[in-house]
Amino acid sequence: MKRRDFFRNSTLATAFLSTTQSFGHEQNHRKGAKAKNIIFMVSDGMSTGTLNMADLLRQRKEGRSSNWLGLYRDNRVRRALMDTASASSLITDSAAASSAWGGGVRVPNGALNVSANGEEHRPILQKFKAAGKSVGCVTTVPITHATPAGFCVNSKSRGSQGDIALQYLTLRFDVMMGGGTEFFSAEKRTDKKDVFGQFKTGGYQVVTNRADMLAVRPGSPMLGVFHEDGLPYALDRENDETLKSRIPSLAEMTATAISQMQGNTNGFVLQVEGGKVDWGAHANDAGALLYDQLAFDDAVKVAIDFADKNKDTLVVLTTDHGNSDPALLYGSHANQNFDRLHTFRHTNNRILTSITSGTTPTQLIEQVQAAQGIVLTADEAKGLLNQSGLPNEQGLYNPSHLPYRSLAQLQQPHTSVGWAGMDHTADFVELAMLGPGSELLTPLVKNSDLHNLLLTAAEVSLK
Repeated sequence: MKRRDFFRNSTLATAFLSTTQSFGHEQNHRKGAKAKNIIFMVSDGMSTGTLNMADLLRQRKEGRSSNWLGLYRDNRVRRALMDTASASSLITDSAAASSAWGGGVRVPNGALNVSANGEEHRPILQKFKAAGKSVGCVTTVPITHATPAGFCVNSKSRGSQGDIALQYLTLRFDVMMGGGTEFFSAEKRTDKKDVFGQFKTGGYQVVTNRADMLAVRPGSPMLGVFHEDGLPYALDRENDETLKSRIPSLAEMTATAISQMQGNTNGFVLQVEGGKVDWGAHANDAGALLYDQLAFDDAVKVAIDFADKNKDTLVVLTTDHGNSDPALLYGSHANQNFDRLHTFRHTNNRILTSITSGTTPTQLIEQVQAAQGIVLTADEAKGLLNQSGLPNEQGLYNPSHLPYRSLAQLQQPHTSVGWAGMDHTADFVELAMLGPGSELLTPLVKNSDLHNLLLTAAEVSLK
């Protein structure tokens, strides 16, 4: 065979194999089949390195693939890259990103389905609700936070969470679960409105702990709010029996939400957000980031298991933007260093928020060793204590100015996990789909394209 013929035939063979692999697993759903149910899963602020390291952690610690990348390995999904820009910046925030999906139009950072000229765009869960479907959101951050709100409401400012809670009451979505007690409790709200009470009067089951969530009556609308702010990080929850008994996992919330809504003959649409993945990335907190990503991955399994039994279900896996671009970095001891994460018991956040004015270097050394198996030097401990509370470390989720970045830099020689920064990035991000409607996905999409794709997949009016 001539050399040029070999390369030509090889190229054709490669193209054929690629095509058959890409489409082979879609035979369970005829082309154009209607999606009765949609489960839209968002690991907020998930850079590719986060997905990669969580998979490595699960493989090396548990001997199995992550559920998300297991779908890739088994060639079960259609996969694309997504451009995440907003109307005002190449680098989006979560409000604009979720609004792109929710309203189908890119809006400025900070806004929820409201363009710079004041034009409002009807959010997607309102459209699905009007079509007769049950709808809801579950998250590990306040349920009034940017990502769930972007599917639900119109607001000029993502910070208007007290008003967003009242909009939820008016809109009467079927399931809403996460944190954010301060926006529902009369004792916490600045206007002293008892929003919890108003939900109860409106016929909602209102639950504030794991046991009550697991005991809810199927089919009735429910509001679950389990913490004043965001829920505890998964790593801290897993190693604290009190938290485990009181706070549900994201997987448990996902299963409960599906159970509540699956009886609707018209189907349901559920947004599931691993919101604290983003917070862990902002803090350069490897334990927080990766174990919350694994907790999200457990919720992915809940969704996929349901979809495997209900072939009219479309599952979407994605993120709204990258954050801090974490990565496992090259080095002669990288494997052993990374494996230290297996024995982490608590996050940097837990360590740093426990520091008081009376904490000594010796006490901090003992705390870090007990929480993560890392032994700081006396000078390193003194340096952290001297920085704690100083305004040199900013950040969206660091109002106390804790030295997150400094602790992450001290950890890097022990874990080989490095960071590019402490904020969002313009990276194109992962997008994968399984089920009816996934055939509509093309290799590179804008975030705002997903709005019409979801409505088209479910055969719901785009208006």
